[in-house]
Amino acid sequence: MNDEWISILMQLRERREPCVLLTLLADKGSVPRNGGTKMVVGLEQTWLTLGGGNLEFQCIAMAREMLANHAAVPRSEHFNLGARLGQCCGGMTTVLFEPLIQPQPQIIVFGAGHVGKALVSLLATLPCHITWVDERSEQFTDVPAGVKALHAEDPLDAVAAAAAQSYFIVMTHHHPRDLELAEAILKRGDYRYFGLIGSRTKRQRFEYRLAGKGINSGQLNAMRCPIGLPDVKGKLPAEIAVAIAAEIIAVYQTAS
Repeated sequence: MNDEWISILMQLRERREPCVLLTLLADKGSVPRNGGTKMVVGLEQTWLTLGGGNLEFQCIAMAREMLANHAAVPRSEHFNLGARLGQCCGGMTTVLFEPLIQPQPQIIVFGAGHVGKALVSLLATLPCHITWVDERSEQFTDVPAGVKALHAEDPLDAVAAAAAQSYFIVMTHHHPRDLELAEAILKRGDYRYFGLIGSRTKRQRFEYRLAGKGINSGQLNAMRCPIGLPDVKGKLPAEIAVAIAAEIIAVYQTAS
């Protein structure tokens, strides 16, 4: 039996990418592949094959629906490979769908200053996908493995490109840029977490300006500023990073 699917799953686990493993459990009559045949379906790619045709097309659609819904429980589906399914085989088969790798939090960190570097180094040790955004390419020194460093002329593009339920952390070197990012993130409204570095005075200033841009009180209440768990004290970059990371962990553990 071809064990290529094992190495594919290992590669996906290293990249922290969610996928669904499809297995033909049983077959009766004429079928495109024998029982035990496997296929791996990711959010954007597929690996191996169940034999092609409309059966495979429908299985891919079902697997991606499971990924979109963060399904964690395996399921099996029975298929009659006749004219209604668009298959000429005429047999019957059962497919097992196993979501083996769960989606990881998508975290976008804006700012590669001292605190940003300390935070990204810490987040890189956690089970999450990290995109690190800054306009200054020279700031990206010692980028941790697995972190996507994005030199963006306009960081607002990274807000627009982010997936729904992303975690946004804003800590740039420029307060007007923080304000632009805060407005764009709050207007999206589909984030899992949004934290803005700064004092209570900065929050009050931003709330006044954001309200003038049409952001309502409910949206403003969802903005974490000051950012990080308040019980974790300290002003050193590493101490601030620990407080923020602890808050992120608390949020994604609640979501799982």
